[in-house]
Amino acid sequence: MSTKKAGKHWRSRLVTKGLSRAPHRAFLRGMGLSSEDFEKPFIGVVSAAAETTPCNMHLYEQASIAHSAVAEAGGLPRMFTTASVADSMSMGHKGMQFSLVSREIVADSIEAVMRGHVYDALIGFAGCDKTLPGIMMAMVRLNVPSVFVYGGSTLPGRWNDKDITIQDVFEGVGSVMAGTGSREDLDQMERVCIPTAGSCPGQFTANTMAMVAETLGLALAGSATSPAVSPERKDIAEQSGIEVLRKLHAGGPLPRELVTRRSLENAVAVVAATGGSTNAALHLPAIAHEAGIDFSFDDVAAVFERTPLLADLKPGGQYLAFDMHRVGGLRVLLKVLLDGGYLHGDCLTATGQTLTDSIADAADPDGEVIRELAKAISPSGGLVVLKGNLCPDGAILKVAGLKRQTFDGPARVFESEEECALAVATRDYESGSVIVIRNEGPRGGPGMREMLGVTALLYGQGVGEEIALLTDGRFSGASRGMSIGYACPEAAVGGPLSLLRTGDRIKIDIPGRSVDVDLSDAELAERRSALPKRGRARIGGALEKYAALVGSAHRGATTHSGNVDWQQETIDDQSD
Repeated sequence: MSTKKAGKHWRSRLVTKGLSRAPHRAFLRGMGLSSEDFEKPFIGVVSAAAETTPCNMHLYEQASIAHSAVAEAGGLPRMFTTASVADSMSMGHKGMQFSLVSREIVADSIEAVMRGHVYDALIGFAGCDKTLPGIMMAMVRLNVPSVFVYGGSTLPGRWNDKDITIQDVFEGVGSVMAGTGSREDLDQMERVCIPTAGSCPGQFTANTMAMVAETLGLALAGSATSPAVSPERKDIAEQSGIEVLRKLHAGGPLPRELVTRRSLENAVAVVAATGGSTNAALHLPAIAHEAGIDFSFDDVAAVFERTPLLADLKPGGQYLAFDMHRVGGLRVLLKVLLDGGYLHGDCLTATGQTLTDSIADAADPDGEVIRELAKAISPSGGLVVLKGNLCPDGAILKVAGLKRQTFDGPARVFESEEECALAVATRDYESGSVIVIRNEGPRGGPGMREMLGVTALLYGQGVGEEIALLTDGRFSGASRGMSIGYACPEAAVGGPLSLLRTGDRIKIDIPGRSVDVDLSDAELAERRSALPKRGRARIGGALEKYAALVGSAHRGATTHSGNVDWQQETIDDQSD
């Protein structure tokens, strides 16, 4: 753990001390600060608060609570915001190209403010999907005392005496198209499925990454599963504000002391044990990259294989994050996994305790939402990595709730999501085929769009496991069925998907962890030699920069070299 720093060595002294800093102090005084304030550590309080989605609309209130807690604990809180592009509102159209891109924008913008203004510590509030990994990436990149706070998920809606979520609405669209559902029912579900502020309540990307943050020790214990509207959220925000000051005075643990290879393996185990979002396999390597840890699909796959599925959560199971909170939250699951030898108990948590010590008093599993080891839902995790001649660097499939274990069918190749969505909406496909959507990877999209719209339509049309999907794009945490995404290398860089033709026979073997096209190496080589040279489109703006920089999905789709320590200038400590 880092050495405790005396107050005169706060990073922020660079802008508050010395003759030459009179203009800086003038700007600070213009915000109502006093000479006494200049002696306090400056604490960045960032949130993705916005009126873009229910996931984020409540974050300003929570951040304000932490802001007050920091001030009462002796720090000087400095509030700022970062971008949020909601998958909910951007899916199904070109706006989804900016979703994964926004993860990098979040991390970069926080870095810019924190380093540009030389703040001493950071507390960050996230709600919608990409804001969670984006803020965590920034914390690890900056490696200043940090606390991550998830804003919490929405409560489920009620319709026809049952809980419903946004997943039911997505699939309801497909059922209306198939003639098995009514517009009246869909309209009613649309009106009640999101009754409160908060992120999607199933084990989709937001809740998955919230549990990742708690497991890594970036967030306080018990914070991942509390609903957004729970009174506990006030306490979590207050305690997080106090904790970031404690970390600053104690010198840690710092983010790179928390994010280690062993803690990353713990986080993957939680994703596997909860049947979490496939997007976690993309975000965890990116978080690792910020710490200089080489962590790829191969590392993720090894943990998926050895970890049992224990939590019966939607979309593959029956329950929601709220139900998991009701039976004791993530700490219960961590205790079951630790007792079974599936976790590294010596990893540090947010407060500096070891994981073993922090969950010693966790409750026993309830047996329904969270199973005991002897009654695991399956012996391996809810996700798998597949490899083969179509994805030599790997592809991801969520198997939680999946009944079918093999698939063998002809390819139906589409060059974009729009082309495929039109065919699915008009039911222009054959049952038993493998729908291939290419040119949707990080570089090819650019932006690696998710395909929830397509998968939900297929389920709504009643063919969720009668059709397989294969893409170099992403799938939503709410996607289910034989939906294989993140295929690497992507088509845009010459990956094998670029060689496929409609009618090629594709074989998917989940027990064998493989996905292959029934073509010889010689045939694939001949097709590769005939591929036209691909030029780079002039698209301008953020997407053009992203496409030029982004790396492969199997290593997190990152855009910089990673693990670079910021060299701060010497503090001018001359007297005023």
